[in-house]
Amino acid sequence: MRGRTPLFRAAENGHEEVVKVLLERNDVNPSIVDEGGRTPLYVAAKNGHGEVVRALLERNDVDSGRAEAFRRTPLCIASWNGHEEAVKALLEQSNANLNTPDMWGGTPLSGAAWKGHEGIVKLLLGREEVISNSRDKYGQTPLHYAARGGHKGIVKLLLGQQGDGPDPRDNHNRTPLRIPAVGHERIGKLLLGLKEVNPNWRDRDGRTPLLLAAMCGHEGVAKLLLAQKEVNPNAEDLSGRTPLRCAVGRGHEGIVKLLLDRNEVNPDSQDDDGKTPLMWAAEGGHEAVLKLLVGRKNVNPSSKDKRGRTPLMWAAEGGHEGIVKLLQGHEAAGFSTEAN
Repeated sequence: MRGRTPLFRAAENGHEEVVKVLLERNDVNPSIVDEGGRTPLYVAAKNGHGEVVRALLERNDVDSGRAEAFRRTPLCIASWNGHEEAVKALLEQSNANLNTPDMWGGTPLSGAAWKGHEGIVKLLLGREEVISNSRDKYGQTPLHYAARGGHKGIVKLLLGQQGDGPDPRDNHNRTPLRIPAVGHERIGKLLLGLKEVNPNWRDRDGRTPLLLAAMCGHEGVAKLLLAQKEVNPNAEDLSGRTPLRCAVGRGHEGIVKLLLDRNEVNPDSQDDDGKTPLMWAAEGGHEAVLKLLVGRKNVNPSSKDKRGRTPLMWAAEGGHEGIVKLLQGHEAAGFSTEAN
């Protein structure tokens, strides 16, 4: 394959002594590129061969910042892959560009933050020229990346930097808190402890952190959010969905219980199609959730959506025998009602 010279392969596989022998030859090109634009330095950095990286960098004709086809530099790939010794060697270069983005806008810092390489994050943040709040093509910062990966230590490091604060918005209006809302409880707890963080922010679809937590079934995160007095447990997204509707529709019993414990939550609310939480439970076959709803005085088991369908009809259509039996046991369950 083009560019895969003996030097390239030795560097790629970490054979330091062989690399040094080959570099003594006058006819060896230490900056040769393969079909993907990768150099011997790039593949050595990618695979974490720190001493090989140092050997190559001793040559004046090796460009430490040369990027491959996806515009990732040796420093970028070493940072993303967690190779601290290679990163240290590259940072010693006077022309090291710590903020060079790849084709998606990712930098060495954002890559290390996402993958949880705390030692490398510390190295990069120790350099004055590092932009700690750089944004990729999607508008996400290293803080977004760290929160997405669930890396609490790195989130703390980044929060200590001057920048956009703890609540930056990406191109879809998502903040770092959006990430914990779909899974990382300890990051959510950390961010919610900061007064600058808005627990009621909405993404471009109108979804709040609570709605996302309810949708994804993250009970611990939902508890954290419901403990915030500013959080509205009934906040609808642009499609008219509430946290309760999302939790019911996905069968997340624990979150449904949490929401039903709130007096301000209406267990019989209707979405834009006129469907109630009971209908969503019946359609999805979520029997345990349906039991939580059907016994409540303020839930109408015979309510109709905009097409005239009742919870019983939704259960029958889905073939959910147990739910059909439960609903038939309640008066006026809509057994004989016709719908479109």
